Amino acid sequence: MSIVLKRTVCPYDCPTTCGFFAEVEDNKVVGIRPDPNDPASGGLICRKMRHYERSINSEKRILTPLIRNGKKGSGEFLPISWDEAVRLISDRWKAVIAEDGPEAIASCVYSGVMSDIQRHCGEAFFNKMGACELIKTLCSSAKGVGYANVMGKTGCLDPRELCDSDFYLIWGSNMTATRIQSMKDIVEGRKNGKRVVLIDVYTEPMSAYCDEAVTIRPGTDGALALAMMHVIVREGLADEEFLKNNAEGWDIFRDTLPEYTPVWAEEITGIPADTIEKLAMEYGRANAPAVILGSGNSRYGNGAMTVRLITILSCVTGAWLKKGGGLCGCGPTGQSYIDGNIIKRPDFREKPARKININQLGRAVKDGGIKSLYVYGSNPAASVSDTGAVIEGLKRDDLFTVVHERFMTDTARYADIILPACFSVEQSDIYEAYGYCTLSTANKAVEAPGQCKSNWDTFRILAEAMGYEDDYFNRTAEQMIDEVLSHPTKAVAGLSDEDREKLNNGGSVSIPFADHTKWGTKSGKIKIVNEKLAEPIPKYTECHGGEYPLKLVSVPSAHTLNSIFTERDDMNAPKGKMKLAVHTSDAEKRGIKNGDRIICFNDLAEVEYEALVTDGIAEGAVASVGIFKGEHTFNGLGVNALQHDRLSDLGEATTMNDNTVDIRLK
Repeated sequence: MSIVLKRTVCPYDCPTTCGFFAEVEDNKVVGIRPDPNDPASGGLICRKMRHYERSINSEKRILTPLIRNGKKGSGEFLPISWDEAVRLISDRWKAVIAEDGPEAIASCVYSGVMSDIQRHCGEAFFNKMGACELIKTLCSSAKGVGYANVMGKTGCLDPRELCDSDFYLIWGSNMTATRIQSMKDIVEGRKNGKRVVLIDVYTEPMSAYCDEAVTIRPGTDGALALAMMHVIVREGLADEEFLKNNAEGWDIFRDTLPEYTPVWAEEITGIPADTIEKLAMEYGRANAPAVILGSGNSRYGNGAMTVRLITILSCVTGAWLKKGGGLCGCGPTGQSYIDGNIIKRPDFREKPARKININQLGRAVKDGGIKSLYVYGSNPAASVSDTGAVIEGLKRDDLFTVVHERFMTDTARYADIILPACFSVEQSDIYEAYGYCTLSTANKAVEAPGQCKSNWDTFRILAEAMGYEDDYFNRTAEQMIDEVLSHPTKAVAGLSDEDREKLNNGGSVSIPFADHTKWGTKSGKIKIVNEKLAEPIPKYTECHGGEYPLKLVSVPSAHTLNSIFTERDDMNAPKGKMKLAVHTSDAEKRGIKNGDRIICFNDLAEVEYEALVTDGIAEGAVASVGIFKGEHTFNGLGVNALQHDRLSDLGEATTMNDNTVDIRLK
């Protein structure tokens, strides 16, 4: 048979949501072809997705329901039928509800599928059940709250607007791993004389693409932002007229800046005062500077305040008035493109239930009050804080765990029942990019192999077994797409007939960029002072910290995405062994050389690494690169075993970068 191209969309946790073509032959995806006309990616897709077919067709895929046939965690299972699996699950859930109530049942889902229907349909099911409510703040909710405290629903820069920027301040973002589509603007801009400066704890992955790399101590970014604003105001580079007309509380906040000198910030950040002076002057004198903000600097106990301060910095020179000026890295749309309640159905929940923050899942599953856990689109035994507590909870004999998965993940090994899951090309869905002003739909390209089923179809089957008769559970995924598109939000209602046709047939459309000076706050002005907050006047606040001498941060790998793609040998090989980046001086103090096997430890765990000794990290910090499957680690533990489950100042977010450790030779 000849190869047929079927348009589809990347389902993974990335700002871009790239569109591409699946090359299909005889109901099998045999290759991937970039779509040069995709409005966001423009034909550039990451190395992980260039051979997506290797994941789809992997011999390691789970193709039938499985039941545990050994000790929890042993990975020993036997195949069973879907009918038997559904009967076992529904019978157990009915018994739990009868004895302990629906709040004894919890779910865990995050970014394994970033589409709308397949990701969020479980909420409708568990709302109907009355089960625990999951607070999904694993990634960057502190960042979103910090930005919103200043800008409300103002859309920030879409990455496609960065071509108009004349100065790039890349703040806590390894763009080679998380924003490759924007790298061309950085590379071309630098060739054309545009200045590129990087600020990060671990600068090595991005430094080659920048004119200057500034290392900063973990959790101190807010101090740098304040010192830069001190210099900008002192040198008359603040746009006072813009701030007077467009901001609330500038005068009050400006009066606090004299104390935040570069010398003060040097003591906190480790950045020399003269470097801060120079950076502030460069930024202040640029016509249309863009701050490209990552998420790592929000993953601290002071994360929301840090982002609040950086956001204010992006405003003080009036950069938002200029094309390409302002901030990129938060929500560029300023509005939702779909009505998520159509999918999540909060109206199904009859009364409030116990809430579980995903960052504190370990303490929840250790709690004997949770009798059953359903996991889909997530791998908490590897990817949430304090994985030791998660695993301890999953080992409970009285915890009935169901995992809907494609591969034998670290979490799946502890399941009582495993249900085989689909890849994105085997299901239909709708996609809102969280980093671009784009909306996409994708129709099923191939039938799923074996007995694999989508989240949507699985919850439909489980709903029938539980006796839930709402019409919602009788629809197909394709009918749900039609339902969502037939109730357009204001943004989508303005689309052209051509774009509507694209969405109806499967494709991606670009929605106009936000008006960056139409401030999306209730007052219609930038909220520099926000009287509704416990700290209305922004200031420097400390992060959680700890008693150990080194601060631990987690950084992404370009070869895998969280724990996704760890089934692929072609991704694991270049990724190499589990490495911990250590500053040369910190390594020398401990007699550690590059390549040595070392132990990184704190009060939670001891994790074994290979030392990566470098000057490209802040002194007093260590960086763990990527997430590894348990069998690929040295001692069965990854970086998340060293991370406490404390939450951020606002947004109830992860503080995965806010932990202290020490290291020693093995």
